[in-house]
Amino acid sequence: MIFVKKNYQGILLAFVIGLIATFLGKSFPLIGGPVFGILLGMVLALFPRNKSFSAGITFTSKKVLQYAIILLGFGMNLFQIVEVGSQSLMIILSTITTALVISYIVSKTLNIPADVSTLVGVGSSICGGSAIAATAPVIDAKDEDIATSISVIFLFNIIAALIFPTLGRLLGLSDTGFGMWAGTAINDTSSVVAAGQSWANNHGNDMALQYATIVKLTRTLAIIPITLGLAIYRSKKSDATTVKVRETFPWFILYFLCAAIFSTFIHLNASIVDSLTNLGKFFITMAMSAIGLNTNVMKLVKSGGKPIILGFCCWVSIMFVSLCMQKVLGIW
Repeated sequence: MIFVKKNYQGILLAFVIGLIATFLGKSFPLIGGPVFGILLGMVLALFPRNKSFSAGITFTSKKVLQYAIILLGFGMNLFQIVEVGSQSLMIILSTITTALVISYIVSKTLNIPADVSTLVGVGSSICGGSAIAATAPVIDAKDEDIATSISVIFLFNIIAALIFPTLGRLLGLSDTGFGMWAGTAINDTSSVVAAGQSWANNHGNDMALQYATIVKLTRTLAIIPITLGLAIYRSKKSDATTVKVRETFPWFILYFLCAAIFSTFIHLNASIVDSLTNLGKFFITMAMSAIGLNTNVMKLVKSGGKPIILGFCCWVSIMFVSLCMQKVLGIW
């Protein structure tokens, strides 16, 4: 009852927006429900709202998104996950390295604080807000640096979710190629699955959505070595480091794999699989609506232009390197 009382208003608001966005997405499939969810949420974020909505909105943007990914696991095959994960590994390593190097160079050129540079670098290269949240306590980042970095990442998440499907079509990417590109070149998990779902809605199959999700989850695992490396670099105590890794490990990935294993070896009825995956897709739209509600564009603009330039440089370089690596590996 305490959970319900604390969260129901925000969850209900995201649910209603999600329903409207889903309806609009079916009416205008070229745009898709998740994108409408972001836009509607951002519009409503411009108006004052009671603080009682905050907890439920945050829960939806983080936990409901994780539940969505777990549900998508029931529509996947374990052997496909292993194949796609291993196939994308070189691209993932290349994009992570690129983002960290670009972040270092741009921050030195523009005199951006080291903590902001680190947070934007790991947020761009690994998994957006989750990577920033995991890294911030390891480097003892200030609250304002965390807020600035997350705002920058959210800005390019939203842009990516809006433009990636169109860019992918202009580039002539296949379902597989787009899934690989979205999974390696979009900052945050939420925007990756939103872009993948938008692409899937227009191509009559879930191949791109599945590829994008698998690649992104593989990429998310880099949180562990990155936070460990930063902790060692900052000379943190070993026992404190262990606690941080345990707390920040993305456990939902294991549940996603369990769902895929179950689906691989226990053949569920097709209608059950469809129901679970469709529920997962609706949860994605709900989560994107919540993210839109939490996006304050005006606050981001006021935070200064240098972090935005840094985020832009990281994002563009990752997009370019991901496409180049696909060409080299013969995927695109």
